[in-house]
Amino acid sequence: MLRSVIRRNDESPSITIIGAGFAGIGIAVKLRQAGFQRITLLEKAEGPGGTWWANTYLGAEVDTPSVLYSYSWMPWNWTRTHVRQAELQSYLAQVLDRFGLAGSVRYGVDVDHVGWHEEEGMYSLHSASGEIMRAKYVVSAVGLLSDPKLPDLPGMELFPGPIFHSQRWDPEVDLNGVRVGVVGSGSTATQVVPALAEVAKQVTMFAREPNWVVPKKARAYTDEERWALDSRLAQRLFRAKMIYKRDRGQFGGAIWRPGTRENSGAEKVARQYIEQSLRDRPDLIELVTPRYPYGGKRPVISDDFYPALLDEHVQLVPHGVREVTAQGVIDATGTEHALDVVVLATGFKADFLSTFEVTGRTGRTMREYWKGDERALLGVMVPEFPNFFIMYGPNTNGGTIVTNIELQASYILAAIRRVERSRAATVEVRPWAADLFDVVTQRMLAGTAFHYENNYYRSGSGRIATQWPDGVLLYGTLTKLLRGPVLRVERRLGRSAQRPAVNSESAS
Repeated sequence: MLRSVIRRNDESPSITIIGAGFAGIGIAVKLRQAGFQRITLLEKAEGPGGTWWANTYLGAEVDTPSVLYSYSWMPWNWTRTHVRQAELQSYLAQVLDRFGLAGSVRYGVDVDHVGWHEEEGMYSLHSASGEIMRAKYVVSAVGLLSDPKLPDLPGMELFPGPIFHSQRWDPEVDLNGVRVGVVGSGSTATQVVPALAEVAKQVTMFAREPNWVVPKKARAYTDEERWALDSRLAQRLFRAKMIYKRDRGQFGGAIWRPGTRENSGAEKVARQYIEQSLRDRPDLIELVTPRYPYGGKRPVISDDFYPALLDEHVQLVPHGVREVTAQGVIDATGTEHALDVVVLATGFKADFLSTFEVTGRTGRTMREYWKGDERALLGVMVPEFPNFFIMYGPNTNGGTIVTNIELQASYILAAIRRVERSRAATVEVRPWAADLFDVVTQRMLAGTAFHYENNYYRSGSGRIATQWPDGVLLYGTLTKLLRGPVLRVERRLGRSAQRPAVNSESAS
């Protein structure tokens, strides 16, 4: 058992996790349950939750059913079918408390560089103020869509009123009875607009291109349903049923391939939803109907976006923004719109490890290794970077995200266990295995709607770098199969057979 291996060693190996959101907390719990004690989570925010700590904008809630958007090993008695931000962030904080990890999180720590030291077999983690700590293993749990993307609009400095990104929501701004502009048309914007419509005098949405929208069917759970959710077995069965239903549509990537029955059926549902919701407004139907295949951009899941567009004080401007002025915003046609507040719902940088740099054993950084084409075995491990793991990495987006995160946590735990049981120094993916996995993944992605040019899925070369082409069952199977031969465990360090004494705690 791993616990006995750790007791025979001088001490448990140091493991640092960057990020205290779903991924970071999930892997920390699995490591702690496996007997590892020296676990540190570094979180740049002032509290746990990751994206669910940062995104407090009006209307923020999940797109995935709450039962799926939670850990399988810690079911919860949710109040709604699709939980809202505050309840979800509270859930994550309680996970930390339940598993005794609250004291393992260091908040307000912004990591900007992680560097491998071959002689020591350790990573050093740095912030702008210097070295933070050292660790034998490092897990990146910063996610994919966490670093805000700010538009470079001329004249932003001229606007006298509040102007902020949706992730940097300012609760001090009084939105009652004012004119608010929302720049963007994705998932965040379609949640913000209906919420603003309930308080603002005028809401103007500036959208360059429409998204396919399907109904969410969100609602509060009844007392009877919440009573049923108290049963762990009931939650497991409900969860399994939903995963099976999702996987059936995603098998072979069918739902994402134009011309398939699954893709055509999904688009038909979206078109019917438009017709039913806006049947008396043919002008709006024209504006909100995409001209690309279903799946070409991330589908929006919403019950209240289309109804909000019918409000007389909500306006949809389909031309995007040309510039900002002292009075408001000028759209692409040259029309000026007077505004008091501007919300930038412009999304996030779809770059992996965008908030910090990593240097591996060859001296190359991760960005130099990738050369603009992010790739990793299972999205988790990259050659030349021993003992370094990525959660929610390249080609793992889509499907059931929290389930994928749990599978990644199990994979990382197995790799670390293998090193510690062997009393070894490092584990690293073999280059041939990472290359083969990437080739197969890209072939599976060929012919999907993901190749539509105007989305965040593609790398600089046009390669699909973010999306997983199939369902969670195939991904889970691969996390079990791609272990032994594809990973190289080194018992000795490059120039030393012994591990020198290194202070792996705080260096500042």
